[in-house]
Amino acid sequence: MPIYELAALGAAFCWSVTGIISKDAAEALGPFGFARLREFLVALMLLALVLATGRLQPVAAHDFALLALSGIIGIFVGDTILYVALVRIGPRRNGALFSLNAPMAAVLGWAVLGEELSWMSILGIGLASAGVGIAVMGRAGRSGSHRFEAIRGPVWVGILCGVIAALGQALGSLIARPVMAGGFDPYVASLIRVAVATACLSALMALPIPAFRTQGRLTPRLLGVVSLSGFVAMVVGMTLLMFALQGGKVGIVSTLSSLSPVLILPVLWMVTGVRPSVTSWIGAMLAVAGTALIFW
Repeated sequence: MPIYELAALGAAFCWSVTGIISKDAAEALGPFGFARLREFLVALMLLALVLATGRLQPVAAHDFALLALSGIIGIFVGDTILYVALVRIGPRRNGALFSLNAPMAAVLGWAVLGEELSWMSILGIGLASAGVGIAVMGRAGRSGSHRFEAIRGPVWVGILCGVIAALGQALGSLIARPVMAGGFDPYVASLIRVAVATACLSALMALPIPAFRTQGRLTPRLLGVVSLSGFVAMVVGMTLLMFALQGGKVGIVSTLSSLSPVLILPVLWMVTGVRPSVTSWIGAMLAVAGTALIFW
């Protein structure tokens, strides 16, 4: 397989393990405390990368405004709610729900930007949505007794949070698309988006609302886990995806990088020692097949 496609698979693998890495830390610190610390650390990593590679460049006010809005919706809202869902429904269901950002982006591109939506894309949207439904609502099998499969609170709340996170990701990408299409540096763009999201989350957590506060005490181990989560997902995963897009076909790269709902299943198998259910495999593969039809 060509190196660019392997890089796209590597990005999908990074994102598949991030939920498993993050689960315990998000529960210990609370989703808001975890998200703010993770985004702050990722911003520092991206700043170091941008400065070390000489990528820092002047930013037009219009581009900055669009990237900032993209960061507010895609990361401040989307990424934060993603970890609320992770705590409530676990990494497997959360990963499946988050993959809905692909069909959502396709529909939004058609509705807002006037992009063509062929019959194959419509079929892919339906197939991906059905696959996510099967993966989320289907039986967990023998792995259902593991803490990674535990559901906290009403399941519909967790599903709603997962859908909102996917929608935030899709909207954030849609808003940033005109800027990125003009050749804007992806690392500088990511730095702006993450920095703005961190500032917004800090302002939210300053409100006198206990639910928005950090829930537990930060320990050196938790700091290491949060740093690893941000490094794997944003620095390594994003870098692999940017490299893949340099030489790979967009449709193939996008489809391969969306394999996280499938790749997370063998990872969970290794971590828990229990084979995921047949419905989990079927749902995840249908979701990826639908994504392939959308991009192709």
